[in-house]
Amino acid sequence: MTTLSADAAALPLGDYALPSEEAAADLTPPLDARRILKILPHRYPFLLVDVVRELVPGERVVGVKNVTINEEFFAGHFPGHPIMPGVLIIEMMAQTAGVMLLTLPEHMGKLAYLAGVDKARFRKPVLPGDTLVATVNLLRARGSVGWVKAETRVNDVLVCEAELSFSLRNSGEMGL
Repeated sequence: MTTLSADAAALPLGDYALPSEEAAADLTPPLDARRILKILPHRYPFLLVDVVRELVPGERVVGVKNVTINEEFFAGHFPGHPIMPGVLIIEMMAQTAGVMLLTLPEHMGKLAYLAGVDKARFRKPVLPGDTLVATVNLLRARGSVGWVKAETRVNDVLVCEAELSFSLRNSGEMGL
């Protein structure tokens, strides 16, 4: 296995380096963006998890996204009334779940493909300046498929909840 270089953020997916055993051993929260980049293949502007506060691989994870007015999507969603698109809130929860799933030894270096979104509910809009806190718990796992329950809160107020399913695969298995 190889470690990610300092230039990892600039690598295309095809050059995504598998996390090293050293990186795997460095899972004590909080995980900052540097350590998250060693787990997830996402890069700016699509990395939507800034810090992981809690992590129990294969059981539970708590991730944080600080939402700023500088986010590119606010330019068009909506001019004069910026709110974070619901699909990006779901994506933030999915990436948080990905950290939990991809830190399991049997799934390190794989990609977590979002396979399904069920029971999604949006309770309140997410605005610039909000801090999203996603709590994700594993519901069940079977082989390379996992199901989680995710909730996202702002100031302890529920803003979104959903059940998400994932297919955990090596990048070559999906025709990439």
